[in-house]
Amino acid sequence: MAASRPFTALHGDPMAVESLLRDVFGIVVDEAIRKGTSASEKVCEWKEPEELKQLLDLELQSQGESRERILERCRAVIHYSVKTGHPRFFNQLFSGLDPHALAGRIITETLNTSQYTYEIAPVFVLMEEEVLKKLRALVGWNSGDGVFCPGGSISNMYAMNLARYQRFPDCKQRGLRALPPLALFTSKECHYSISKGAAFLGLGTDSVRVVKADERGKMIPEDLERQISLAEAEGSVPFLVSATSGTTVLGAFDPLDAIADVCQRHGLWFHVDAAWGGSVLLSRTHRHLLDGIQRADSVAWNPHKLLGAGLQCSALLLRDTSNLLKRCHGSQASYLFQQDKFYDVALDTGDKVVQCGRRVDCLKLWLMWKAQGGQGLEQRIDQAFALTRYLVEEIKKRQGFELVMEPEFVNVCFWFVPPSLRGKKESPDYSQRLSQVAPVLKERMVKKGSMMIGYQPHGTRANFFRMVVANPILVQADIDFLLCELERLGQDL
Repeated sequence: MAASRPFTALHGDPMAVESLLRDVFGIVVDEAIRKGTSASEKVCEWKEPEELKQLLDLELQSQGESRERILERCRAVIHYSVKTGHPRFFNQLFSGLDPHALAGRIITETLNTSQYTYEIAPVFVLMEEEVLKKLRALVGWNSGDGVFCPGGSISNMYAMNLARYQRFPDCKQRGLRALPPLALFTSKECHYSISKGAAFLGLGTDSVRVVKADERGKMIPEDLERQISLAEAEGSVPFLVSATSGTTVLGAFDPLDAIADVCQRHGLWFHVDAAWGGSVLLSRTHRHLLDGIQRADSVAWNPHKLLGAGLQCSALLLRDTSNLLKRCHGSQASYLFQQDKFYDVALDTGDKVVQCGRRVDCLKLWLMWKAQGGQGLEQRIDQAFALTRYLVEEIKKRQGFELVMEPEFVNVCFWFVPPSLRGKKESPDYSQRLSQVAPVLKERMVKKGSMMIGYQPHGTRANFFRMVVANPILVQADIDFLLCELERLGQDL
């Protein structure tokens, strides 16, 4: 009888489950997809925190609610959330809503499996390896290893841990007692996860030696050499260099070949944080920006950013073929990784990682790639570069807009100089007053719901906007809107 028992559903009624989910999917399509990607709709419906708490009625109660009320809550959650697939959402390094990737995410969530053994995730164990193999080939490797991680920050931390273990394998058992003072090297433009990773791994943030960058944000190899010599003179043991391909703010690409030469001379692990810029490898026109990446020992690459695969999709790629990931992280949990299974236990990849449960992150990328093909994804990258060029030329034509620098990637950094500050660059308080412009405009655009674009200071530079041209549905009209909207919002400043 147990074998014929129907699926336990809402009130024991599988039809009720199907009806609920159809209605929920209808709301998702209407509110998050149709409206959420329409230029005629708002990017966000801003509410102050206390008001939003009341509108959402967040408190959890002892009694359940009706189906109608649950559907209202689904609609409200979407309504008051930021629409990151909107063509006027320029705020982060991710944006857009690829339908095939979304289909993969829906299937992933529905199947609700964990990517640790072939036993419970046979399709995804094989699929993950095929996707990682393709990404490694684009880097320039015909063999290697890898894993999907919960974000680029974790990929960077994995690389640091692997580099440390390779140099000092006793640290896995003996911990920090087995280590001399260590030093790792990265540019002043690196992602903050490098310092966080050093703290998390017990190395300490003092172990991170900051290498100078040039005026465009690229690591200076000569200063890397100097920093390595300085660290050694101070009694530290250098073990890793982390270069960046596509820095967060300026979109700079470090000179990988020159950095690889330094790493080779000193016997250091060479990691490339290409979380942002890695997808450029798909473009025959622009992949030269990552020349030398094939010489890296490890690469972090986030297809959820420029490729638009959806959060999260973050790959750590390794040139290593010695099973370093498993040797470094494995603990042989006998209840999961039995060695006498009826299939090849090499397919149980879960012992390679620090996590136990691990979500499936390969399907959305695989399905999107199957639909678009490598050529379609290449066109997506090339289109982003073309629209970036259009934005730069439009900025140069308009009064009140000033580039921070000519971009080499799809990050366009610029100031909007309001009417009251034009022609007053020599004024002693110019920089201070200019710094106040971006925060005011950001508040106005968010409360209006017209668009979202990030800003930041940078070194001695006053706050400037960082426009990210990544959403694959962007057209020139969206670029024009951005500039005109800034003019409208700032005309009284």
